[in-house]
Amino acid sequence: MTDPDIKHMKMALKLAERGLDSVEPNPAVGCIIAKANQIIGRGWHKKFGGPHAEINAMEDCKSLGVNPKDATMYVTLEPCSHFGKTKPCAEAVIAAGLGRVVIATVDPSEHSNGRGIDQLRAAGITVETGLCQTEARLLNAPFIKFAATRQPWVTLKWAQSLDGKLAWTLAAGQSSPRSTGSGEANRWISNKESRRDVQRLRRRAGAILVGVNTLLADDPFLVPRPPKGKKPLRIVLDSYLRTKLTSRLLRTTKTSPVMIFTRQDTIMEKPDIADRIIKKGAELVGYPDTHGLSNLHYLLDDLRDRGIGTVLVEGGPTVIASFLKERLADEICIYLAPKILAQKGGADLAGPIAQLSQATGLHYVRTMQFGDDICITGLTEEGLRGISVGERVEQGK
Repeated sequence: MTDPDIKHMKMALKLAERGLDSVEPNPAVGCIIAKANQIIGRGWHKKFGGPHAEINAMEDCKSLGVNPKDATMYVTLEPCSHFGKTKPCAEAVIAAGLGRVVIATVDPSEHSNGRGIDQLRAAGITVETGLCQTEARLLNAPFIKFAATRQPWVTLKWAQSLDGKLAWTLAAGQSSPRSTGSGEANRWISNKESRRDVQRLRRRAGAILVGVNTLLADDPFLVPRPPKGKKPLRIVLDSYLRTKLTSRLLRTTKTSPVMIFTRQDTIMEKPDIADRIIKKGAELVGYPDTHGLSNLHYLLDDLRDRGIGTVLVEGGPTVIASFLKERLADEICIYLAPKILAQKGGADLAGPIAQLSQATGLHYVRTMQFGDDICITGLTEEGLRGISVGERVEQGK
């Protein structure tokens, strides 16, 4: 690959980023078309159900009055070869007479997985893959994992103080500041800029999950703002049906669906409460005796069967520790506020490990600053394996 090839693919990756938060559950894809190393078309997948990046890039050529025949296309994901909400991109590329297509990564979906590449090559187009493959897979990590393994991508999110306290409302025996009128300063550890970034995570999620303790303490809505038309499934882990019928989640089931995940035995023990929750419009899902297996595995399998590929966990220390202990987290996002709460602060993150050697390590760590807050994100070993499934490099073919 030449330096211009690398330059153009990195530009395509930047374009792809523009689609994040709008295209899910589809992948974010960017495309550059160049002839004689001059860019003649740009495009990206802008919204779910809309034209794909390749089509938009070729339309850009047309708007500029340039013919893409014999040009080189740089695209961050293998062009589709199947009919979905749009026509196959591979056919459009062939019809436009492109001479060469450089692809960052293969689409591991069952209906793709090299079929688009084979179709392009059968039409006489030179196809090369693997350029900036890692960057392309990191960009669409949830999509890549779900497409390759049919298992949801799990992101754990929390805000904490410098001394490791997660939230005022999680302090033992302390009531929620939402009901005390104690002011904005006591409601949040993180600042407004960090909380605005959380909406970005919510918009990418197919499901948003909390434990019942967080629900009782904070009474959250758990909907992205603005929603951009998507309605994530809001999940409460509530083994003993302690969810209040007056909670904002149960008052807004028409706004976005709600699932209460509980024990099957609890449903039988509390039929009246279960019936009231259902009448509020929530779905009640009971998990059976899992014979030593975590109920979280049962939940993720249920979400997989629903086609939900991304789960954002906003629970408190107990829920977070459970996902870490079961090695079910793919990504961790921590908002670190420059505050020290000491013993009068909130709850510590319950440690699921006994030795430092067993600690959860992060890979591809990124840091962002939101005002005085610092956001640290990274992939766990599970997440690293998730984006590596089906990885193929075919440069030069």
